[in-house]
Amino acid sequence: MSSDTAAEPRPAERPATADATAVTAPPAGTSSPADPRPPNDESDGPVSESDALRSLASGAGADADERSEAQQASALADLIAARLNADASGTRIGTLALFNDTVSFGGGFHTGGARVAPSARHSGASAVIDGIELDDYTKRFVQPTGYAAAVEGLSGQGLLVLTGPPGSGRTATAVNVLSEAVALGGTPDGGCHRLLDPSALSEPGWVPPAKNRGYVVEIDEGSSAAGKFGVRQLTSVAGAVRAAGCHLVLTGGHDLALAVADTDGGEPFAHHELAPIDPLVILEHRVLGAGPGTAARARLRARLESGGVVGALREQPAARHAARFASVITAGGDLHAEVAALRDPGDQVRSWFRRHREPAAVAFALAAAVLEESSYLTVADAAVKLHTALTPPEPAPPDLRFADRIGHEQQWIRLDSTGSGPPRVRFRGPLLGNAVLLHAWNTLDGRREAFLEWLRRMLGHRDIEVRARAAVAAGVLIWADRHYAVHRFLTAWAGSTSWPQRQAAATALGVAGRQLESADAVWELLGEWARGGNSAYQRRLAGTAANAAGGFLGRAAPDRAVQVLKSALDRGDDWGTLPSVAWGGVHLVHQGQAGAVLGAYLDWSEPEDQSPMVVKTLSAFVFAVSQPYRPPSPAPGIPGVPVLLSSLPEHSEAMAELWARALARRPVQDSALAALREWIDTYAPLCPGSHETIAALLAQVARKRGRHRERLLWWLDKWAGDDDRPSEYAAWLRRRI
Repeated sequence: MSSDTAAEPRPAERPATADATAVTAPPAGTSSPADPRPPNDESDGPVSESDALRSLASGAGADADERSEAQQASALADLIAARLNADASGTRIGTLALFNDTVSFGGGFHTGGARVAPSARHSGASAVIDGIELDDYTKRFVQPTGYAAAVEGLSGQGLLVLTGPPGSGRTATAVNVLSEAVALGGTPDGGCHRLLDPSALSEPGWVPPAKNRGYVVEIDEGSSAAGKFGVRQLTSVAGAVRAAGCHLVLTGGHDLALAVADTDGGEPFAHHELAPIDPLVILEHRVLGAGPGTAARARLRARLESGGVVGALREQPAARHAARFASVITAGGDLHAEVAALRDPGDQVRSWFRRHREPAAVAFALAAAVLEESSYLTVADAAVKLHTALTPPEPAPPDLRFADRIGHEQQWIRLDSTGSGPPRVRFRGPLLGNAVLLHAWNTLDGRREAFLEWLRRMLGHRDIEVRARAAVAAGVLIWADRHYAVHRFLTAWAGSTSWPQRQAAATALGVAGRQLESADAVWELLGEWARGGNSAYQRRLAGTAANAAGGFLGRAAPDRAVQVLKSALDRGDDWGTLPSVAWGGVHLVHQGQAGAVLGAYLDWSEPEDQSPMVVKTLSAFVFAVSQPYRPPSPAPGIPGVPVLLSSLPEHSEAMAELWARALARRPVQDSALAALREWIDTYAPLCPGSHETIAALLAQVARKRGRHRERLLWWLDKWAGDDDRPSEYAAWLRRRI
């Protein structure tokens, strides 16, 4: 029979297949007959061939949301890995000594430090601010806005409440205002002192330790002492100060500012709110002095840019850091080393957690670390839920107001406006969010369980972005202790009946596996899960392994990835892992590893018999050629067109052989024919030049030994003459073949 005159065979005469009696899967996109058992049966024991093929055929549209989440999680995980590899601070987070709590900032929150033994810190004790420390504060001091009014207020009232965010130069301003007021008051010999116990001022009947002196009292951010000061107590302190002929500057942050926020100026004490000064201005003034020349300023600015100082001060815009850099420059020190030390995320995190232990602060920091780049409202809502988990139940929801505290207790976080969109929560340093997670996970022992439960709940959030970021955060936690993570939460998520939890486990393993020291252990775990038994739980573990292997982790190690997919698929008569492995292959193709996937499918189907492994492999191949490309994926592609079609010339030989094998044997044949017609009629018009490449491909198939040519001509002729859906492209292809 010639190819030009071949008539449609009767049913018994259709081109022979390897097994005409095998159960046939419905073509992709068609409905399946009702079945008393759902495709994803959770009972233990092998899953049948018909159930697995039905699930694969009908699952293309049902998992659209899950696939979208998987792509987004992969993109976010790639972002995390890029941040870690950027080495922005000169120290990789993977090598940081994050948990050796040895960092201290001399004197607390200022450049100098009170030279006093800890035993002197009793109620009412004070320490003199000696000449060296006084010079450190006053030499080339940059006066903030309203400085003269602050001096006048202290001179007239005796008590000045000086508030401002950390890093605004509160202490330096307080010492300068105090020394000037003491001098103006005619008692310069009394000197300036620091009161060592702020809580002493809240005691009834407090009086200054000595008369005719100036005092500075510093209240640490987050300290319980701030809440003890109200207008009545401050009025009492002001009276005691004036009676003793003294001056006192009480400095603090957000909490102290709230304590005096409702005053109307009629109280017997002064209040001044500091506005932060640009730290670069402070640095320039301390290095060059007042009125430097244009050339000198330009040279200094160039040095600050090249040395990383500008970037460091942008991340931590505190006056004390500017003063420290100035000291290093004037002393001829190592500026690069100082920048690296300041930007060390481990140091920043340890210091912050020592100062902030209250649940509200910790909850927002952790929520921001997990959901960085999300909108403020998303992060705030998540932080409220975590705050609830960290605190006893309250009769009414707490009034937390996280946004009001960002500039004070959360200075490492900023709200970035995005035009017309909502503000986004971002850490100022690229490695801080991950350092926060690791530090909290390793040190907040009493809160680990609550945090882990909160993180698990985030995996079920309605916002896919939140779920994806939570999964990435879980991957960061694996770095701390892989063994603990595997047995504490990772395996439970990987074997869960919840698809988002399984996807989270796969994403977390991808993040962990990108670290060189973790890669071997992660791949070993994936292989162990892939080779597991036939229970429903073990099949889910194998499916998660296939999902992880098909993600960005597999892009970096495609040979390891396809080995995991093979182990998960090669389970004899148990077909339950076929959908997961098929999706893993699709994801690898979309990761730019089509060559590795097609090569593996050729090897696995080499026997060309009716063994389960051959049929599973060819089913996975047909599934891969049926899935359109959806950005964002690393592999180049045309949106809405399968990658294996748009990249066909590159893989034509392997594709021709796999198409020939799939079209030649049931039950894969029917789904392969449906996929081929979709290529011809649906996808080819979207992909310029693809009809020519399909014609070349089918010509290769037709030249193979067997009845391939007859089969192709018969089906192309049938599609061309279809009464309901005639295909003009099929007729054209028939003529070309």
